[in-house]
Amino acid sequence: MEQPKKGFAVEFINRIRTMEPAELNAMIVREAGEELAQFFLSYASSLISRDPSRVIENTSSLMLMGYLIRAAEDRTERLRTLIA
Repeated sequence: MEQPKKGFAVEFINRIRTMEPAELNAMIVREAGEELAQFFLSYASSLISRDPSRVIENTSSLMLMGYLIRAAEDRTERLRTLIA
């Protein structure tokens, strides 16, 4: 049985892989904003340029980092809701 988190991730990746570029860009701007998108582009470029031979490991790390950031945002939001 596939794990729910993995299943969701696979479904999401498949969905964005088939999106029209304009639709994907609109989602990025809506969900992350231009400033955060630029920050991640700069961070990824810096990380990958340091050791191009590790591009696969670096890409995996960036994807996991994005997931962990989102999980932390969700946790913070739940705590704010409980406190309010």
